[in-house]
Amino acid sequence: MVSPERSTEQSPVQFRWYALYTASGQENRVKQRLEHELKLHGMSDRVRTILVPEETVFEIRSGKRRTRKRSFLPGYILIEAAMDRKLQQLIEGITGVVGFAGTRTQPVPLRPEEVERILARLEERKHTATIETQFSVGDPVRIIEGPFANFVGVVKEVNLERQKLKVEVGILGRKTPVELDIGQVELAVQSGSS
Repeated sequence: MVSPERSTEQSPVQFRWYALYTASGQENRVKQRLEHELKLHGMSDRVRTILVPEETVFEIRSGKRRTRKRSFLPGYILIEAAMDRKLQQLIEGITGVVGFAGTRTQPVPLRPEEVERILARLEERKHTATIETQFSVGDPVRIIEGPFANFVGVVKEVNLERQKLKVEVGILGRKTPVELDIGQVELAVQSGSS
């Protein structure tokens, strides 16, 4: 074990990736606490990267489009660290940390191919946002954008991969299927009980 006084020597410090279990929904808070504790204890140089794997999600609720970040590995944080027992104990003592992936006593580093796969997925998701929708087949919808704006129709097909809906609308007395982006429609308010 290298003592803190000798850490300025040219000793080969090996940084590896580790998965850290956290309380679900607490990933960003744990990241902030971890950064704070590392600074407080002078160990920031022992952790190169703290990563909360997130993706941008567009939500459409009540016809309004909202953007939010969502963890695609809920309950996990990835850290790139030069792990030793002292660092492990510091991390495990942080509120919201459940523990490391691995054995009960020793964190097990992630395999390089696992890290590459996760980082590639993160990079891919930076450029494409996912849409979460409340639309289902059979839902009445109002078109809010495009050439069919203000038309009302019924959802016939939902394609989340392409982020499209097939909506059947009445045009000149005929039911016509129209393909629309999910962001072009909102749920229609049914007024059957007036």
